[in-house]
Amino acid sequence: MKKSKAEAEIFGAILEGADAVKERVLELRRELHSCPELSGEEEKTSNLVAGVLEGLGLEIRRNVGGHGIIALIRGGAGEGRTMALRADMDALPIQDLKEVDYASDVPGVMHACGHDVHTSVLLGTAMVLASIKDRLKGTVKLVFQPSEERSITGASMMIEDGALKDPEPGAIVALHCFPEMEAGTIAHKAGIMTASADKFKVVVLGKSGHASRPHQCVDAILLASLVVNAIQHIVSRRTDPLHHAVISIGTIQGGTALNVIADRVEMEGTVRTLSKDARLKIRALVEDTIRGVTEGMGGGYELDYQFGTPAVVNDTAVDWLISRCATHVIGEDNVVTMPDPKMGAEDFAYFTEKVPGALFRLGTSNKAKGLTAKLHSPDFDVDEKALEVGVKTLSWLSVCYLIRGLPTVIPCP
Repeated sequence: MKKSKAEAEIFGAILEGADAVKERVLELRRELHSCPELSGEEEKTSNLVAGVLEGLGLEIRRNVGGHGIIALIRGGAGEGRTMALRADMDALPIQDLKEVDYASDVPGVMHACGHDVHTSVLLGTAMVLASIKDRLKGTVKLVFQPSEERSITGASMMIEDGALKDPEPGAIVALHCFPEMEAGTIAHKAGIMTASADKFKVVVLGKSGHASRPHQCVDAILLASLVVNAIQHIVSRRTDPLHHAVISIGTIQGGTALNVIADRVEMEGTVRTLSKDARLKIRALVEDTIRGVTEGMGGGYELDYQFGTPAVVNDTAVDWLISRCATHVIGEDNVVTMPDPKMGAEDFAYFTEKVPGALFRLGTSNKAKGLTAKLHSPDFDVDEKALEVGVKTLSWLSVCYLIRGLPTVIPCP
C-alpha cells in the first residue's frame, strides 16, 4: 500500500502531531492509572475523558450505556466514510503493589489490564486527528467504553444506547496491551482473536449432620471436591482435542464449623472456548457431569449457567489494513502475525458482530527496564513508549480508511 503525495503529507503531519502531544498523553495515562475506577463506576474517568475531548472542540455525547462517551471528529473536506475507534476505561479489583509515583491511590483497585493505556492512546489519537481534521474527508467516531472487566456488558449497553448510529461506522478497531511483546511492536491476526467467555454457578446440595456420623449425612464438601475433579475431565476426555477450551473454578464456599458436615457448597467458574460447537456442547456436559456426581452420591445440585461475551472474530480486510498501517509506522520487522488466538475474552466482540472490525495487540513490555509483569497482576506496568506507537498507528489507520476504505481483495504480501 504505497502512499500518494497527499497521503505522505498527512502521514508526516500525524508523526509530527503525535510527537507534539506525547508528553500530554503520558500525563493522562499516569493520571488515569493513579485514579482507577471499577466497572460501572467510571464517573471521574468519564468526566476526565469528556473534558479533554471538549477542549478539542469535538462533538461529544455523554452517558452512553452508562458512563460511556462518544465523540465525533468530522472532517472538513466533506462527508465520507466513518471509522470507529474503541477504548475501554474500567479497572480491576486488585491492589497495586508498584512503587511508582503514579501507582493507584484507590485501595484494592488498579489498572492491571492496561485500560488506562487504551484510553490515553485514544485521547492522544483524538488530539492528532483534531489537529488535521480540515484535511480529512469523513468522520472518525471515538468510543470510550465502560464496564468491560467484571460485567463484560459495556459494549452491548453502548450498542443498545445507539453507539453505532448517527453515523454508522463502516469499520471499527480497538487495541489491547500485550506484555508478551516488547514496546515498539504490534501483533495482529485475522479470524478468531479471543475466546468466548461463559460463567456458571453451581450449588452442591447434601445433608448436614455431626462430623462423627458421616454415614447419616451427605457431605456436600466431599461432593464438591468430586465435582471439581470431574469437571476438569470434560476438556481432557469429553471434547474434541482440536476444539480449544478451558474450564476453571474460581470460587468455592461451604461449611460452617469443623465438626459439622456441610449440606451446601457454592462454586463459580468460567468456560472459555473458540468453537461455537464446543461452547454449546460444554454447557450440556457441565450439567451432565454435575448431575451424575451429585445424584450418584445421594446429593443434589442447582446450576445457573450463563452464556457471556462471544469470541472476537477479526475481519480479514480490517486486519490487513491494520498490518499495513502499522508497518508504515514502526517498520515491517516490528509487526507480528499472531499464529494462535488467546483464551482471554473481550466484549469488543459485540462491536465486531455488528460492524467489520479487528482487535490488535500493542506490545508494552521492556525486559531491560524490568517491565515484564503479566496482565491482571498487582505489579503490572508498561513501557510508555507504547503510547506513542498506539497513537500514531490509530491515527494513520483512521486516515487510510477514510481515504481508501477496505480492500475487496486482500493483496498478496
